[in-house]
Amino acid sequence: MLNLIDGFSIFGLNIKFYGILMATAMLVGVLLACHNAKKRGLTADNIYVLALFILPLAVIGARLVYVLGADRTYSFLEVFKIWEGGMSIYGGIIGGALGVLLFCIVYKKKFLDIADIACVSLILGQAIGRWGNFFNQEVYGNVVTNPSWQWFPFAVMLDNGEWHYALFFYEFLINLAIFAILMLIFKKTEKRGLVTSVYLISYGTIRFLLEPLRVAEYNLMLFGIKLSSLISAFAVLAGIVCLVLIYTKSKRRKGLEKE
Repeated sequence: MLNLIDGFSIFGLNIKFYGILMATAMLVGVLLACHNAKKRGLTADNIYVLALFILPLAVIGARLVYVLGADRTYSFLEVFKIWEGGMSIYGGIIGGALGVLLFCIVYKKKFLDIADIACVSLILGQAIGRWGNFFNQEVYGNVVTNPSWQWFPFAVMLDNGEWHYALFFYEFLINLAIFAILMLIFKKTEKRGLVTSVYLISYGTIRFLLEPLRVAEYNLMLFGIKLSSLISAFAVLAGIVCLVLIYTKSKRRKGLEKE
């Protein structure tokens, strides 16, 4: 019988479905970015180079934030053992943002141009990647005790026979909806940073609202505060500030044109 968590072996090499989902999410994200790059005057080659900046820093960021908020102490060598599990999506986003910034500095590109392209790919990659939680049977919601609600996709049954809120599926659907909205905005508007602002506000809000449903053992904590909730709040605030600045700048430009 195929084990969803352990995956399968090819010539002695253990292949996990979680890893396949993560690799697929990255590949789809890069291909989509190549498609969207033309609208901002970039080429596919630019995106391939951008990926070399983003992906390594995203992995490093995802691991460091997890280690920072975990309920145990990691030795120096254990920090590098990412194959043993323990990654934070928010850490990945922060690391990826640093990668975008470095790329823009080195190649003299506008940050919001690149960030908009990256956010569209990112949210789709997040939607795909959430199924990795299903295969790993992790980061699920609290126990659902009412038999009337013990059905998928509202809840999911784990190997131990318990039903839990299917948080991975909730976020999968919501992320797909956000992706559709971001793609529409990206295609229909020329306002730089609008896609990034909407991403920060929408994803930050969703994560903030879903966090209370998560099993406590999966909450990363920092000084007694839920790390994901804290970052979500900052993301929403940053998105709102960015949105205000975009429209303030737009109004000023229109005012100058009238003069």
